[in-house]
Amino acid sequence: MENFQEFLQAWPAERRAQGASEATSDKVLAVLDKDTLQPADFLTLLSPAAGEHLEAMARKAHDLTLRYFGRAVNIFTPLYISDVCTNQCRYCGFNAKNKQPRRHLSVDEAYAEAKAIADMGFQHILLLTGDAPKLSSPEYIASVARRIKPLFASVGVEVYSLTEAEYSLLIKAGVDSMTMFQETYNPELYGWLHPVGPKHDYGFRLNAPERAARAGMRSLGVGALLGLESFEQDAFCTGLHAWWLQRNFPGVDVSVSIPRICPHEGEFDVQHGVDDRHLVQYVTATRCFLPRAGITCSSRESAFMRDHLVPLGVTRVSAGVSTAVGGRATEDKHNPGQFEITDHRSLAEMIDALAGNGYQAVIKDWEDPAA
Repeated sequence: MENFQEFLQAWPAERRAQGASEATSDKVLAVLDKDTLQPADFLTLLSPAAGEHLEAMARKAHDLTLRYFGRAVNIFTPLYISDVCTNQCRYCGFNAKNKQPRRHLSVDEAYAEAKAIADMGFQHILLLTGDAPKLSSPEYIASVARRIKPLFASVGVEVYSLTEAEYSLLIKAGVDSMTMFQETYNPELYGWLHPVGPKHDYGFRLNAPERAARAGMRSLGVGALLGLESFEQDAFCTGLHAWWLQRNFPGVDVSVSIPRICPHEGEFDVQHGVDDRHLVQYVTATRCFLPRAGITCSSRESAFMRDHLVPLGVTRVSAGVSTAVGGRATEDKHNPGQFEITDHRSLAEMIDALAGNGYQAVIKDWEDPAA
């Protein structure tokens, strides 16, 4: 079976740009009349021409979301267990060149943080680390997951790219989901953005979700960091990646994350900032193209934006977020975190906000039958 990197070669940047530029208002309306969309249709909905039809896209996206997800929205929270990183990603607060204080939790410290999170009422937790495989090794991540698993219905990871055997190690420790941001699907830009460190390997990162799927991971999440490359290019490739994963691993749950780049420690000039209107276009186009895929919107976005994106397709949100290592049982006031968040609502506040808009917060939607 060809991997996604090989499949993506059929959609070079020039083809994507041409497809977006050649879309017309009539083509957009024709796509919205279809029941099942193909990748070229998704590109049409991401085009400038589709900007004239956001209301129609929103109506269809809303109807599809209600059909496949009802009014249920899953809530999770992240736990950063280490910010030690050997990469020098130009846009990231964890950049090894940044002089901020660093912290790496022991397994006992990670358990204390996880216990504080569980006591808040969370049942879905996402573990995050910097890319320092000798310190935050797969064995270390597995040890943390194994220790905290009894506290949660679901333990996910958003860590550096692993081998299939290493993903299998995490699964045996109780991990059931993984999220991998490709950051950008432009290989040349990717190389420039990641000049030093293991993350420099574009292909190894790009094919990580399928290695996790082959290892037996129940749920996969993909995403690009919006603002690094032009909107149509990375939005399309992210949706295409999720579509490809759904087709090749039909028993695996696949979701799309929609993060926009946020302020962070260090300096980075955002060349392709994505405004609110384009973010709405991305969410609605993704829902029309991938009616059964989850869409995750993190606390990078404001409370106002997240509240208004839920009816358009978002099915998973974070709450009670800290992007610093620890941040619950203990707090390092000198640690600025990976990036700044905008929505600081707690779990209770998020539940109330969803209920006020007619939605039900889902704290626990799955439990490992082997647990």
